[in-house]
Order: sequence, then structure tokens, then C-alpha cells
Amino acid sequence: MFGTLSKEVEVKVPSDKAWELYGTIKLGDIAKQILDNLEVIEGDGGVGTIIKVTFKPGSGISYYKEKYTMIDDEKRVREAEVIEGGHLDFGFTLYRVRIEVKDNLNDEMGSSCLVKTTIEYEVKEEAKDNAKLATIEPFVVLMKLANEHLLSSS
Repeated sequence: MFGTLSKEVEVKVPSDKAWELYGTIKLGDIAKQILDNLEVIEGDGGVGTIIKVTFKPGSGISYYKEKYTMIDDEKRVREAEVIEGGHLDFGFTLYRVRIEVKDNLNDEMGSSCLVKTTIEYEVKEEAKDNAKLATIEPFVVLMKLANEHLLSSS
């Protein structure tokens, strides 16, 4: 069973400034506000970087490791896939997060952009009831925190 979830938010900073945060490992510093721990296992933030994300007790998922599989600075798109733990422990065979930073075509001044987070997932047929565990909500919280950071640093 394959599924997709996504959420797009407007950010009141230019897209290049937003990408400096969303397109890099710096986003992890913001994520630490809502996590128990975030550790770079391998890499420097480029493709192939592996990060271990540890959640606070009671979160339902204790940890996962993700690997950056694609970073396109020109199109401002970054993808990471869970490679260990997390949703994979619940019958998911794919859990991919894509972050896109786009120019806001409704803003002629270029002072805002759109940030879209998409989750693509695949669940084994025998675990299809676990598809309900796929959620965009933690990323909505992260986008809110990241946007607050961007606004306070502009």
C-alpha cells in the first residue's frame, strides 16, 4: 500500500534564505527543540549523510536513522529516507520525506516563499493497518519552529 501526505506553508522570507536552513543540516538544530536527540552518524549534510533521530519518551517511535538521498540546490529540494527503526519497525518498506522551497508566485516583491513537506510511504500488505502511523504533524511543528527562527533572524 502506497500513500502520500503533504503540507505547504508560506514563509515571510525570500526562498534563498529559507533554503539556507531547510536545505542544510542546520534544520536539525531547530528539530532538537522537539526531539530527545539528533546525532549526525555520517557525513557533512550532503547526499549520503546519515542522521539518528531520537524521540522523547512516549512518542510511540523511539528512534530512526535517515539518509539524505537527494539535495538539489538549484530546485531547492531535499529528500531523506528512513533506513533503520522508526516506521520500518511497523511494516513500512519506504518512508521518504521531501522538503521543497519554492518562490511564492503571488508575491511580486519576492519577500516570501512556500515550503512544502511531503511524506511518501509504502506499507507491506500484512501491515496495512499501520498506515495510520504515517503523519505529517511532526513536520508541521518543525516548519512552524523553522519559520519562527527564520523570521527572528531576518
